[in-house]
Amino acid sequence: MTSRAVVTGIGVVSPNGFGAEDYWAATCGGKSGIDRVTRFDPSRYPARLAGEVSGFSAQDHLPSRLIPQTDRMTQLALVGADHALADAGVSTGDLPEFGMGVVTASSCGGFEFGQGELRNLWSKGGQYVSAYQSFAWFYAVNTGQISIRHGMRGPSGVLVSDQAGGLDAIAQARRLIRKGSDLILSGGVDASICPWGWVAQLAGGRLSTSEQPDRAYLPFDTDAAGHVPGEGGALLIIEGAEAARRRGVTRVYGEIGGYGATFDPRPGSGREPALRKAIEIALDDAELSPEEIDVVFADAAAIPELDRVEAMAITEVFGCRGVPVTAPKTMTGRLGSGAAPLDVATALLAMRSGLIPPTTNVTLAPEYDIDLVTTLPRRTPVHAAVVLARGQGGFNSAVVLRSIDWNGPKEGNEHGIR
Repeated sequence: MTSRAVVTGIGVVSPNGFGAEDYWAATCGGKSGIDRVTRFDPSRYPARLAGEVSGFSAQDHLPSRLIPQTDRMTQLALVGADHALADAGVSTGDLPEFGMGVVTASSCGGFEFGQGELRNLWSKGGQYVSAYQSFAWFYAVNTGQISIRHGMRGPSGVLVSDQAGGLDAIAQARRLIRKGSDLILSGGVDASICPWGWVAQLAGGRLSTSEQPDRAYLPFDTDAAGHVPGEGGALLIIEGAEAARRRGVTRVYGEIGGYGATFDPRPGSGREPALRKAIEIALDDAELSPEEIDVVFADAAAIPELDRVEAMAITEVFGCRGVPVTAPKTMTGRLGSGAAPLDVATALLAMRSGLIPPTTNVTLAPEYDIDLVTTLPRRTPVHAAVVLARGQGGFNSAVVLRSIDWNGPKEGNEHGIR
């Protein structure tokens, strides 16, 4: 029998909450982490707001030897991994090292580290470039550093598909669980709030230039005019159900039930966008009908034409106002490859709490016939959720999550899936 992939631990490093519980309290309370950039002087740039993980000092969390080797992105990821492992009650030294792997996503790599070393190269010469530049900038560095730190030597990798990458990484973790791995640490953390990374994001033409934190990132709103970038994300401990039972796990957040991925057609081809198909594939994979989904976590591009595509896909699959929709990333900004894993973590916490967090600051435009949760959290049972993510260039991914009755499996249902 194919092993089910269940989530046993969550690690969050977010602009509005450091750690899963702080993040959840802030998100349900409508607390935003978006403000003027502090990591460099943004006054020369048209976009000046970001979601920063404020108050984070790597020295407070990591061995001193790791600090000069790593970009801020990796430092945040290492702490997020520590939180996830602790939340799952995993002591990696007690488990077979080749039974544990790491699969992360990245949309840019260690930009800030790379910028610093290039500055040294240009201003001082090659002898002043750190040897760590050879890997600290690389897309796969979070996977490598986490696996080394925790002795996780099983199947590992990195997915690079912009915002969609975080869901693609989680789906790859699920595949590895199904192939026999016991435990995969997966998700995504990005951090490129530095001049080099800022210019790269501005080049995409999707950043909001508003200087009002509560009016800058407004998906599905009449005033939508781009997103606010941010740093951080989430990492999850994903285990095979049987392996988790052998380990004595007493609490499971939920199951990675389904996954779908598509790629949009070439612009001007006349063919329709493929986000709806990704949702349908994920639902089929999970063996759930649209009526069984309790909430959709939207990608929420805040670009009018992209918002229309997403709203239409949701409406076509679930019906007009057929399912609650939310985008709590309005409180954090879009976190690159970390955005969708953070939405996955949020959906799992929503299942635990029976509470759908709000899309703050947004007034739903009349043209969108979706049931957007705004202003305040909505209390309702959540047993199944869909998380959506799109990457610039045409990537579409959807993941279906569902609750699991871990302590009391139902008769005829070995794993207690609801």
